[in-house]
Amino acid sequence: MKRFIAKLGIISFESLTLKKRIILIFAASTIIPFLCTALVSNHAITLILSKNLNSGVQSNLHQVQLSLETTISNLNHVSQQLAYPGSVGMMLEQYLSATQQYQKAVLIEDIQTELNLITFTNPSTNLVMYYFKNEDSYLFQNNAIRDDFSLSKLPMLASYYGITYYGPHISNSMYNNEFVLSALRRVDVPGREGIYVYIESGFKLTQSILESDRIGKNSFHLILDNDGRIAYSEAGSIFPQNGYFSPDGKPSDHAVDGDSGLMNGYYWFKGTSNQGWSVVSLIPKEDYNEEKNRWIIKMIYLFALFTSIGLLLAWLLWKMVYKPLNQFNMEMKNVISTRIQSPVVRTTIPEFNYLLKQFHNMKNQIANLFQEVEQKEKRRADLEVEKLLYQINPHFLMNTLDTAHWLAVMNGQKEIDRLVLSLNKLLHYNLGKLGQKSTIREEIDSLRQYLILQQIRYDFAFDVRIEVEDDVLDAAVPRFILQPLVENSLYHGLDDDGYIQVDVKQKEHIEITIQDNGAGISQEKIEELLNEPKNPQEKVGMGIGMSYVKRMLESYYEGHAKLDIVSEISKGTTIRLTLPFREVSQDDERVGRG
Repeated sequence: MKRFIAKLGIISFESLTLKKRIILIFAASTIIPFLCTALVSNHAITLILSKNLNSGVQSNLHQVQLSLETTISNLNHVSQQLAYPGSVGMMLEQYLSATQQYQKAVLIEDIQTELNLITFTNPSTNLVMYYFKNEDSYLFQNNAIRDDFSLSKLPMLASYYGITYYGPHISNSMYNNEFVLSALRRVDVPGREGIYVYIESGFKLTQSILESDRIGKNSFHLILDNDGRIAYSEAGSIFPQNGYFSPDGKPSDHAVDGDSGLMNGYYWFKGTSNQGWSVVSLIPKEDYNEEKNRWIIKMIYLFALFTSIGLLLAWLLWKMVYKPLNQFNMEMKNVISTRIQSPVVRTTIPEFNYLLKQFHNMKNQIANLFQEVEQKEKRRADLEVEKLLYQINPHFLMNTLDTAHWLAVMNGQKEIDRLVLSLNKLLHYNLGKLGQKSTIREEIDSLRQYLILQQIRYDFAFDVRIEVEDDVLDAAVPRFILQPLVENSLYHGLDDDGYIQVDVKQKEHIEITIQDNGAGISQEKIEELLNEPKNPQEKVGMGIGMSYVKRMLESYYEGHAKLDIVSEISKGTTIRLTLPFREVSQDDERVGRG
């Protein structure tokens, strides 16, 4: 299946035109690096933004936490002075124990003086008073109290060691509508229960820090008590006051853990004080990702720009390539329409100019080949006519020789009959065979007829010995490879006492040896016989030289045959042929029968 898909992909790509391939490659080379860069940049900018934002939020939360802790510490310090056995607390115990009005009046003045001094030295302190829980009343307040004052309505922030902190909440001072933090501390006057000090401290410093902590235009803050209950909320619609900071608003067993996270579409960051209360910064998901979204939009614009540039460059490259390709097309059309001798065209690209020049040279070579083929075809036609004439004349000659043979028989001329019969057979083998292939048997028969003619013609008394193994008689060989070799022995110093030995044997190959005891041949003469064609005036015998044998062997056996000549002056010559064994096929037999 995978191979099929891969093969399909290759086929589909190969079916694309050059224009589409250029556009595809340019688009890929532009988009892929850009996408890789964008992905890496996105990861990097996400880490950077998250790290910077988290660091900034945590830093501001720490400042808020320090501000609240300072305010709470100040409330604790002031409340200690007002509680028993603090200086003001002891004066309160004396006041509650006094029975005389004068003494109470003096103590009231002293207590008021101390309270004014305390509030003066602690400018963040707004409302200070003693609260009597059992009677639900208060004394020595430095400001007017709201009519709806009730401790049960106040959001408790933390409670420990006999002191409870509330807030942030609206001040219980009648003429103060700002948020404050408050503390309720038990006075512990001996013999008296239910007496508390109630103190309020300004929240302006903490509010200013919260305002500076705005990461986005819609960021909010929460202040949680020790149990995770929301004591102060700037996002009351989603995280209402007195609810719990959890996905479902349920108590602390469902509360979230950790210092940051995502809840109800807000990223939250929390800082927890040593007393257990916490400050939470809320940032809407849209605001949190605003900077990243702006970066993504820029990347989209850059992607569109890079894609447009890549497509433009691909189109320009196609235009640069299209014109030379069109020139190639015109050149090919000129070749097809035989308009070959056209001028060389040029382009603005050196590489294409070189290819067009090479193509022009190829056209000239093709034109020359066409001329050569036309000339060869013309010569071939002339040779066909000439061959037809030669086919007519030999048949007439052989028929005439056949008539002479019968006349010699009728007149009892045996020597003439023998001469005419051998000549007729030799001419029949030489001229009547249409193909070039023959057999060892036919070559030996033709050689015998040739030797008979030569003996009658020149009245030679030399001895010719021919020995052929029966296994090679039907082996296929080219025509006339034996007669030129024997003719060489006849015409190079063979006298009446000489002999010619012809041996044909089969070993790994067919080995043919022609050996004589003539005058021998020099090496220069051997080279001349093998490589230089004979002059027509110098032709003897059948007119077929040894160079013909060499060329025929090279053509027929394609370099697998071997011709060796060894000769010594006054001692004789040995010619050895080494031929691969080939049997005669039916087609060769049909050709031989012609």
